[in-house]
Amino acid sequence: MSRGEHHRIHAHDRLQRNRLRVAQEAARLMSEHGIRDFHHAKLKAAERLGILDTQALPRNLEIEQALREHQRLFLADRQPQLLQQRREAAIEAMAFLAAFEPRLVGAVLEGTADAHSAVCLHVYSDDPDAVVQYLREHGVPIEMQVRRLRYSRDEQPEYPVLLFSADDLPFDLTVLPRDALRQAPLDRTELRPMRRASLAQVEVLLAEDTGEAFEQRLHAALR
Repeated sequence: MSRGEHHRIHAHDRLQRNRLRVAQEAARLMSEHGIRDFHHAKLKAAERLGILDTQALPRNLEIEQALREHQRLFLADRQPQLLQQRREAAIEAMAFLAAFEPRLVGAVLEGTADAHSAVCLHVYSDDPDAVVQYLREHGVPIEMQVRRLRYSRDEQPEYPVLLFSADDLPFDLTVLPRDALRQAPLDRTELRPMRRASLAQVEVLLAEDTGEAFEQRLHAALR
């Protein structure tokens, strides 16, 4: 092996080790400090580790995988209960919001929810004020924000977001037009359509056994 080839192999190995270190540190920050944004978590992790090479920044999917491993190793006694609590709350909320055809998205659906995770729902109405009015009529105090969702590189529209708490759990509702039911926005970890689950599908998830078999059947329960 030539010296140049040896150097390239060594550099590649070092890069891969650094990507793993950043992913693991980003997962720790997300789990322990409640950081929800993958990009922010990876930048903060790289800064903490003193890793300046942008090629050493892991993809969001790598961070999600590291987060699952972190939870398996350090939160195995608590995280499944936190996840179940939020899935049960999601079912109640989705039944309450049935007129707006809610879909569960995010960490509660994917199985990575923890003590910092909100129950994230997409609700559908051509009149966003109708959702606001419905919540207010039922005495639900809300905070309003906006969120940008990505459908392609050039298509990233903004939608209203309604935040509230119920039974000490945070809820995050993104209000989309009804025709958005036909096409899911892109997932934040991969450039593919975001996974969404209807009320019936979440009920199936909750009825399944916990543990690895539970998560392995996740994809089969989704459309």
